[in-house]
Amino acid sequence: MGRELTDTQLIERSIIKKYRKELWGPFITAVTRYELIEEGDRIAVCISGGKDSMLMAKLMQQLQRISKVPFEVVFLSMDPGYSPANRKKIEENAARLGIPLTVFTSDIFDVANSQDHGSPCYLCARMRRGHLYAKAQELNCNKIALGHHLSDVIETVVMAMFWSSKLETIIPKLHSTNFPGMTLIRPMYGIREEDVIAWANYNHLDFIRCACRFTENAATAGHETDSKRKETKMLLAELKKTNPEIETSIFNAVHAVQLDTFPGFKTDGAKHSFLEHFNA
Repeated sequence: MGRELTDTQLIERSIIKKYRKELWGPFITAVTRYELIEEGDRIAVCISGGKDSMLMAKLMQQLQRISKVPFEVVFLSMDPGYSPANRKKIEENAARLGIPLTVFTSDIFDVANSQDHGSPCYLCARMRRGHLYAKAQELNCNKIALGHHLSDVIETVVMAMFWSSKLETIIPKLHSTNFPGMTLIRPMYGIREEDVIAWANYNHLDFIRCACRFTENAATAGHETDSKRKETKMLLAELKKTNPEIETSIFNAVHAVQLDTFPGFKTDGAKHSFLEHFNA
C-alpha cells in the first residue's frame, strides 16, 4: 500500500497531473519561449497573497526542483499594511502550500490612502514595485517574478485600445530602468485566470484579494470598486459566448503584429509613420 500524500503534496500533484494542460504546460512554455530563467539566476518570486502569486510560487518551486538549469528562488512577500487577519491568511496559505516566505514590511497603504484626490491604486502599485525591486536587490537577486497571466495580457490590450487610444500590452520580461541589473519576468504569461481559479477551488484554497483599506471599505459598503478592468472582463466574457477562442486570438495577435499595415507606431519613446518608408 502506497504512502498517503500530505495536503501540500496533493496540491502540488494537482498542478502536475489534473491541471497539467492548463497550468504546468503553459508555464513551462512561457519559461522556455521567452527565455525567462537562465543558469545562475537568483529570482525573487513576489507573493502578494492572492491566487496568482501563490500559484506562481508553487510553479517556480516545482521547476527549481526538477530543472537542469540551476537557479535560486527567494519567496518574497511584502506587508504594505495588511490587517492582522489578512497577514495571518497569507502566512497560513504559505504554510499549507509549503512556501518558505521572506516577509518585510512597508507603510505603502498609509501613504497611498493619505492622498487627497483620485484612487490610490495607481500610486500603491508603483510604490509596491519599487519596494520589491529594492528588497530583491538587497537579497542579491537579479530578477523579480510577478504573477501576471494571459488574461491580464488580453485585458490590457482591450483597455488600452478602447480607453487610451493605443495598442499596447504587458510583455513577458523587461529590464528595470530604476534598478540597473534587475529584470522583471512573468512566468504565468500563458495561463488563463479561469484556470487559476479552477485550481484554487479544486484544492479548497481561499486567498486574499487586494486587501487594502480602500477596496476593503468599498466591499464593506456593499459594492465592489468599479474599474475599467472589471468592465473589460465582462465585455470579454460576453464576446466569448459567440467566439470561445477570442482570448486565444487576441493573445496570438500580440505575437504577430504587422507593423507594415499600421499608419503609425511608437518604439523607444519615438513616434514613427508609415510615410518614412513610403517615401523612401
